Amino acid sequence: MNRRELVKVVAAHGDLDPKQVDATVRSLTEVITAVVAKGEPVTISGFAKFAKVQRAARTGRNPATGEPIKIKASKKARITPLKAFKEAVMTPKQAPKLARGVWSPTSSSTATKAAAPTKAAGTKRSATKAPAKKRTAKKA
Repeated sequence: MNRRELVKVVAAHGDLDPKQVDATVRSLTEVITAVVAKGEPVTISGFAKFAKVQRAARTGRNPATGEPIKIKASKKARITPLKAFKEAVMTPKQAPKLARGVWSPTSSSTATKAAAPTKAAGTKRSATKAPAKKRTAKKA
């Protein structure tokens, strides 16, 4: 599901204006990104924790040669799912229920893009490869 589909589903589920939902989703991501970029973690209770983590410099090994190499310190983004989210994902009975007809996995655009068009029975197919030609052996 991409952002556009998410906005559409949230608007339908909450009976809201899609433009307002889109603005809210954009604002949410901008605020979370800005706060985490400054080094403060953001926790949405029951959903996820967004944080910036510092990785210390360390010594690693080149897998091809086995020689030790220095890996410099770095900063990474970490998103940690919280307990309620993990439980809902692992046991779908605990997941929140959406309003009827709001979203179904089969109506997703990714499912329709992945499905190959089927040919009607009895339609003629063209050959994919030309038959090999017979060649005579050359005398040396």
